[in-house]
Amino acid sequence: MTTGTQSQQVVSNLEYDWLTVMQSKAEALHAYDKYIQDAREANSEECVELFNRLKQTEAEQIREIRQHLTKTMSAS
Repeated sequence: MTTGTQSQQVVSNLEYDWLTVMQSKAEALHAYDKYIQDAREANSEECVELFNRLKQTEAEQIREIRQHLTKTMSAS
């Protein structure tokens, strides 16, 4: 990802990719709260449990991506 006519990258393509993935996962994490609320209103405990598990998986992946991104950005 370059800015204007500068030839030097401010953020590498790889860093940008990881930041984009993390943003998508953070948005999904926020959306799960709404899905869990909808499932509760529908009295579907099975759906609540599944959404909670999916939310937990997203949170774990975000933590892993943050650690990896920190290493990736430190190396540049």
